[in-house]
Amino acid sequence: MAVNAHPAEVGALAPEFELQDQHGTPVSLAQFRGGKVVLVFYPLAFSGICHGELSALRDQPIDDAHVLTVSVDSVFTHRAWADREGYTFGLLSDFWPHGQVAQAYGVFDEAKGLARRGTFIIDGEGVIRWSVVNPISSARDVADYVKALADIS
Repeated sequence: MAVNAHPAEVGALAPEFELQDQHGTPVSLAQFRGGKVVLVFYPLAFSGICHGELSALRDQPIDDAHVLTVSVDSVFTHRAWADREGYTFGLLSDFWPHGQVAQAYGVFDEAKGLARRGTFIIDGEGVIRWSVVNPISSARDVADYVKALADIS
């Protein structure tokens, strides 16, 4: 995948990927064609803001879409965190090649070696329909995802 210095744009085809989830199972974006996907990049597991954001996703499930979260943490870190916190959605490891999917979506912070807080809502055709990219220090609101999904047919 090519490195993208700018976030993937609304209206563009979402970059395809395949990563392992917290159970070591390969997960690809293509397997969710026909349904909506909320793709949530976050910096690191076990960190304060990330914990708050993923716990909000756990506590306020998004029924209208598949939720996939991505960080540069290892599969093993994701498994420990998911087991401890009761996260049942996919925690995908962008560990190696390091940050390759975050780079493809334009949310990889080269200086820090991790993803910025980027969220992309992808429709059933694989097109990005909504996105937000926040600085690492600024949390996102799950209510924004729910509202954006409601606006996508």
